[in-house]
Formats: sequence, structure tokens, C-alpha cells
Amino acid sequence: MTEICRQIHGIFKDRNLVAMNKSKTRDNPTVEWNQINWRKAERLTFKLQKRIYRASERGDVKAVRKLQKTLINSWSNKVVAVRRVTQDNTGKRTAGVDGIKLLTPKQRIKLVSQLKVIGKSQPTRRVMIPKPGTNESRPLGIPTMYDRALQAVVKAALEPEWEAIFEPNSYGFRLLLVMSRRDWSHFSQYQI
Repeated sequence: MTEICRQIHGIFKDRNLVAMNKSKTRDNPTVEWNQINWRKAERLTFKLQKRIYRASERGDVKAVRKLQKTLINSWSNKVVAVRRVTQDNTGKRTAGVDGIKLLTPKQRIKLVSQLKVIGKSQPTRRVMIPKPGTNESRPLGIPTMYDRALQAVVKAALEPEWEAIFEPNSYGFRLLLVMSRRDWSHFSQYQI
């Protein structure tokens, strides 16, 4: 009986019990960037997005928030977001304030492990770009790679909730311009 009390109160110091809650792969990732199963990562992200969409349609706010938190902390969502920002996006070679233009595969894995939705973002780099058809120019803010990846992670979590709430005839700034709300399951065909 005393041994059980010691285990409950944390006096019993067994290595397996102490190390049970500590992640062994967060500091020393065993996954290589080139070995990631992208189809599986995108499918896991899409499944969570679909669950958020359905919960939002039902009006279950508590389930939506829990699923969004799960998606934001999901490794597969972070990996997909980093790939979109560093490889798929046309502005992938545009440097922010930090001056980083390209990331190696090891740096991408490190960026995935560092992504957390806390704190403030870094300032954006302001570049003046010409307006089409005139001689005037307008400012453009370019965020850092970290901030772009974090925006992609959060966007993936927020978008399904609002897609379910939008009016059926509202087409401004939406991904699915001509598709109906019922065809949201075809979302995985489109790149964000």
C-alpha cells in the first residue's frame, strides 16, 4: 500500500514513469523532409478540416474550437503549411525582415518544430510596388518565413469554419468561387 502511495505522490522515481510524458522526437527529429508522406499529411489535415466544417454547420461551437486547436497543433498541418510557404508558393524566394530567402530541408523540419501560435509576429518588410496602369506605387508588406508558415497553419484551421457560415451567393475572396457549399469535400483538389 505504501508503494502505491509513493507512486501516486511522485516519490517513486522510475525512469520509465518520469520520461513517459516527454517527447523524444521534438528535439531530435527522426523524419527527413524528403521522406514525408505528403499524401497522408494532406489527407490528415483535410479530415480535420472536414470535421471542423461539419461541426460549424451543426452549430457546435465547442467542438469547432477543440478541432481547430487540434488542427493548429497538428504536425501534419504544420508540415503542409511549411511546404506551401517554402516550396509551392510563388513568393517563396521573397525575403522578409530577417533576410531568409530559401530554407534547406533541415531548416524546414526545424521550422515545423518551432511553429507555435503564441507571441507577436515580427514586423513586415515594406516594399513599394507599382500600381498597374499608373505611375504611382503602393506599399506591400512582406512577412518573414516563420510568420507566413504560421499564417498558413491558422488559415487552415479557420477557413473551414467560415466556409460553412458564408452566404451561398457570396463569392468575394473565397477559394471555391463556383462550387456550391455541398461540394466542399472536393476542397483537397485545390491548392491554397
